[in-house]
Amino acid sequence: MSMTVALIAIGLLALIFGLVLGYASIKFKVEGDPLVDQIDEVLPQTQCGQCGYPGCRPYAEAIANGDEINKCPPGGESTIKKLADLMGVEPKPLDAAHGEEDEKKVAFIREDECIGCTKCIQACPVDAILGAAKHMHTVITEECTGCDLCVDPCPVDCIDMVPVSPTTTSWTWDFDKTPKGDIPVKVVS
Repeated sequence: MSMTVALIAIGLLALIFGLVLGYASIKFKVEGDPLVDQIDEVLPQTQCGQCGYPGCRPYAEAIANGDEINKCPPGGESTIKKLADLMGVEPKPLDAAHGEEDEKKVAFIREDECIGCTKCIQACPVDAILGAAKHMHTVITEECTGCDLCVDPCPVDCIDMVPVSPTTTSWTWDFDKTPKGDIPVKVVS
């Protein structure tokens, strides 16, 4: 009998606390800054840290708080132009202190030289490297952002950054480099 009363009392307390927490989560909900969300969408999501921040979201927050928009080498000039349009400021050239804009590259592990130390796996911010301790590792090229953070920790120097050749599935039109002008249109009436 006393066990049943105790279980009912605990159940009622859990229900009451659950209702209070549910109400508090709705009443005191904190909305994120929509500008930060927009800036974060423009950034390349490489999470490489070359900008001096631990990822794209913290850099987006810094830009919203007044930091420079030209610190992202993976995004390059096209990202700087998009950020300048979004923020209503003049675009600046890429800050050379944070790196140079290169063609898209991905990591390539020479698997016959890999000792399976897992240091590259720990350094990869997007989990693009597969492997286990004392077994060879490999890179999922579709997931690799080319941030280059896995190269330095490798004790046997078996990781290369290789350029990505565009294929029919990966090729995209670069609208920033297309000439702008009047395109003649024939109107049929």
